[in-house]
Formats: sequence, structure tokens, C-alpha cells
Amino acid sequence: MTYEELVKKHPGSLVEKIVTEVVNKDFVEVHFEDEDDEQWAVIKVHIYEEDKEMAIRLLADDQWVLQFGYYDDEDEFIELLQPLTQLEIDLIPKGLQKVMRKVLASEEGLRLPGNFLSR
Repeated sequence: MTYEELVKKHPGSLVEKIVTEVVNKDFVEVHFEDEDDEQWAVIKVHIYEEDKEMAIRLLADDQWVLQFGYYDDEDEFIELLQPLTQLEIDLIPKGLQKVMRKVLASEEGLRLPGNFLSR
């Protein structure tokens, strides 16, 4: 299965992996990022040995997006984005959703204990 197929057909399993990794960390950083006219809150998980990055983004109007990034054979970074359905959003703990909304609204990142986000 290609990364594109994985992101399109199984976004829920990737969301679960990201959430599991994040809530099991001692501390989690929720970042505020912007590019062009878009702004978002984001949590990221890096898989260094495979040169991959997975993230959950919260954009304006409560739009949730799965981000999956990897390096191709020419060493170019490829970023795949997949909007999340309500079922997939429901996999994100309410505490984490609340913190991400706060980061987006305040435009300032936060660092919190991972177990705080699982509530």
C-alpha cells in the first residue's frame, strides 16, 4: 500500500497512532503555525528512522486535517493532507481538542503533560 492510499483509506488508524504517541509522552507541544493565509494548531509525531512525520492539524472553522509527510526517492519532502470526518475527529481526546482550539485562538503554542491531553 502506498502512503497516498494509507492516508486516504485509513486516516482513522493514523489518527489513533498519533494520539497514542502524544498522550504517552511526558510532555507534548501543541504548535501554532501559519503559511500564506492559513493558520493552524498542530501536534506532530516524527518517525526519524523512517524519515516520516504524522500530524493532526486544526484549521479555522473547526476543520481537522491529517498530515502525513515523507521523503521520496529524490529526497524531496512530500506532504499529504486528508480532511478528517467526524468519526475520525471523535478519536481525538476532548482534552486535546480543547487545547488545540485554544492554541489556534490565541496564536500561541503550549507545552503540556501528555497525560493531561487524554482527558
